[in-house]
Amino acid sequence: MYGVLSVTAPIYLLIVAGFLATRFGLFERADMRVFGKYTINLALPALLFNALSQRQVGEILTPLFIAAYLGGSLIVMVAGIVWARRVAGKDLPLSAVIGMGMACPNSGFIGFPLVAQVFGPSTAGVALALAMFVENFFLIPIALAIADSGGGEGVQGSRLARWRVAMMQSLRTVVRNPMIHGLVLGFLFSLLQWRLPEPMARAVGLLAASCSAIALLVIGGSLVGQSVRGVWRDISLILVGKLLLHPLAVLLLVMLLPPMPRELQVAVVMMAAVPQMGIYPILAQRFGHDGLAASAQLASTVVSFFTLTALLWGLAPTV
Repeated sequence: MYGVLSVTAPIYLLIVAGFLATRFGLFERADMRVFGKYTINLALPALLFNALSQRQVGEILTPLFIAAYLGGSLIVMVAGIVWARRVAGKDLPLSAVIGMGMACPNSGFIGFPLVAQVFGPSTAGVALALAMFVENFFLIPIALAIADSGGGEGVQGSRLARWRVAMMQSLRTVVRNPMIHGLVLGFLFSLLQWRLPEPMARAVGLLAASCSAIALLVIGGSLVGQSVRGVWRDISLILVGKLLLHPLAVLLLVMLLPPMPRELQVAVVMMAAVPQMGIYPILAQRFGHDGLAASAQLASTVVSFFTLTALLWGLAPTV
């Protein structure tokens, strides 16, 4: 158990440090947005570039990882949307927000540091790149398109038209994402076996090395001022889906699919087990459910210390 805590404790100690530093005025909450922009626009793209450009293409392209991650995520997302819509009686936009909260993890800010603690930054970088490919090209566009398609009454054709428009808007946002630029450039350098000049490579390496600590501080600082009052029923559904059903669904597919490298088998389950992505409340804001999303993110971040510790303890013989 001590070995497991030595992996999870540093992650959450930094999250707590970010929370306390913001709560007691060392940083303003607005500073967290600045640090977050730095991480998303510079540090994470550099990390993705380094992780991919320094590996062989065969090590990067792991269709089984994508299949397990995408398949398990879609199972949980669809189940969450159907449950919220049919059983809980929520409207379609709120149902989609709930489904997104159950299936879209914070692979960059929490998943990568966690996997890096176990397998090192090289394996964690590849896992992060594959996870971000699935999240940005499939999970987020699908969830937003479903939410947008329920934005009003009309005939089936108009709903289909709204779906297409929402998908195109989401994909255009993906194309402008600096993390996707880092992913594509890293893959291109790997494919063509290019190398950066040494001074530039060192500069990119310094940016990449700064990613984990700042990302975790941002998570902690962003939790200041959030509350979980009044929405426990919806939060509980999101919590169960994100922290339990999502990793279990991915684990089931890992067991059913042909084997892939053991490190990636464990990494894909770990990626699925972390709390919601940092931009979850921002995406939910356009549908008026940012309060629920922020509350779910707070609860998931706190509870995930225990669920991730339990997961790593269960996976300890295979790690």
